[in-house]
Amino acid sequence: MDTGGETAPGDRPASGRETESGRGTAPRRGTTPRRDSDSGREDNPRRDTGRGGETNPRGETESDRETGPGRETEAGAREARPLVAASWRRSVRARVSPDGAARVELDEDELAAYREAHPLTAAMPVIRELMGAYATDGEHLLAVCDAAGRMLWVEGHPGTLRKARGMNFVAGARWSEAAVGTNAPGTALAVDRPVQVVAAEHFRRPVRAWTCAAAPVHDPHSGRVLGAVDITGGERLAHPHSLGFVQAVARAAESQLALLGPAPEPGRLRLSALGRDEAVLSVGGRRMRLSRRHSEILVVLAHRPEGVSGDELLTLLYEDESVTPVTLRAELSRLRALLGPDALRSRPYRLAGAVDADFATVDRRLASGAVAAAAGDYAGPLLPASAAPGVVRLRERLAERMRAALVDRGDPGLLADWAYSAWGEDDVVVWRALCAAVPANLLPPVRARLDSLETELCAGATGLQRTGHHTRA
Repeated sequence: MDTGGETAPGDRPASGRETESGRGTAPRRGTTPRRDSDSGREDNPRRDTGRGGETNPRGETESDRETGPGRETEAGAREARPLVAASWRRSVRARVSPDGAARVELDEDELAAYREAHPLTAAMPVIRELMGAYATDGEHLLAVCDAAGRMLWVEGHPGTLRKARGMNFVAGARWSEAAVGTNAPGTALAVDRPVQVVAAEHFRRPVRAWTCAAAPVHDPHSGRVLGAVDITGGERLAHPHSLGFVQAVARAAESQLALLGPAPEPGRLRLSALGRDEAVLSVGGRRMRLSRRHSEILVVLAHRPEGVSGDELLTLLYEDESVTPVTLRAELSRLRALLGPDALRSRPYRLAGAVDADFATVDRRLASGAVAAAAGDYAGPLLPASAAPGVVRLRERLAERMRAALVDRGDPGLLADWAYSAWGEDDVVVWRALCAAVPANLLPPVRARLDSLETELCAGATGLQRTGHHTRA
């Protein structure tokens, strides 16, 4: 770690227990993370869409091996835990440098204003009560970040705070996985689940003297990710209890927000459909995951509060024109049974009460010019797996409006959030805007990714031309 010769607290080869499974030992410093005895299932819920030819087990291409963490052994890479291996592949695709420090994006004034308006401010008394003494007495740090991985608070033992400054683990710095590679808070946000990262499992070399555990914190009413709570320190945190502890703190924070936040109006529906194949509906204190078809019906009806006829609803939901009204009525009957007899009305089909839909919130914020707020609420494409014509049109329109607003704003942080997301990694328009917006010292990896995308586009166009030529012949 670049801390002037200082080491992280308890800076010896980690010897604690493995993280999620509680089996095996943590990896030694200077080696790649070892794989535990869990199954080989990928823990990353996002589709792995790496480019660039053949990759090694860590997901690196030949060109990546010279600059990525591929200096460690291939055997070690093959033995990495599935969650860590998937995270390293995403880090390689994002062209994260294995060296260097995180970028500080918010100065003191910006940070103070942002904290004041952030929902997690209300949960900080509970977080400090549960973690403050533990962090200080154990020479650890407690940290809380927003949904984009920007650190809002980093507190704890003074000596550990001083050492952490060497890698910019400070308030105002971005620690998203796309910015600094595999780390507990950034990876917890990327996969939306509690994560522990031990020593050499970190992607960046300066962070490998540290161990951290983090859990995402959600809005108790909408289910939207607000950020993550993290405990960071030395080898004493390399224990499964650390993961359970930070998860309990995150749940306590959510409970506090539920108590302080406004109670949902009786019967008011809250629909979360961005970034999900199956929407989540909250009503009357209940949260339920809907089937894909019910998700599509509610998205369409939330967008059309005035209601739609049965014939129009058929065309909005089904690609296959042979689907009969009987099929649709059966789906609506099942949905009515789920929501309650008075929630869904017919002639025309419509929802009886108001609906708070996340995609509608993003749309309203874009219309008012609140681009940063809209970007923060945009959790991904609307029902990305849906092929329902009405949903596809809404999804494409919202994504295009979001993209245009980001390009017009030209904020490098907001553009990077989109470009390094699962849905934006191939978005050449945004990558071009990011290339024009980033400072010169951050330009090389962005330029390299843009060149790669444009080469792929050119190759694809050439292939189409050749196909067309042969067809005409």
